[in-house]
Amino acid sequence: MRESRAETEFTAFVQGAGTRLERAAVLLTGDRLLAEDLLQVTYAKVYLAWKRVEQDPLAYARTTLLHVYISHRRLRRNAEVPTEIASRGELPATDGDAARRLDVLDALATLSALKRAVVVLRYWEDRSVADTAVDLGLTESVVKTRARRALGKLRPLLELDERTPS
Repeated sequence: MRESRAETEFTAFVQGAGTRLERAAVLLTGDRLLAEDLLQVTYAKVYLAWKRVEQDPLAYARTTLLHVYISHRRLRRNAEVPTEIASRGELPATDGDAARRLDVLDALATLSALKRAVVVLRYWEDRSVADTAVDLGLTESVVKTRARRALGKLRPLLELDERTPS
């Protein structure tokens, strides 16, 4: 079978942006298996809308991933967590202290879905307040407030000093 141009472009997009989206999904969920599931749903939605999103598919995919994640958190269909596999969100070792990454994942797990999404976008993905607001469908003031409150909750858990940007 011959792939169409759209299929070829979509495949190239997934291969190019896959690692970045996967990292964001793992940070959002704290669970590699759930992150993969949410990514599959995200990719399916992006593929269905490919003709409309060809201009900026990464932004569309990121926003879709956030919506899929928040929707999943609202449903809370499945409270089961395999203890040996996904209890601490298995991030691949890249740089820094592995114990610190686990502490960050544990601390992120204490946040609500929306606050966690704000923190991941603002501080992990290094997105601007305006971009984060657009991605989440919020106002900039709401993003700033959620980020400030989330950091206030994370500071004692991670023993962050007061110089952390907000």
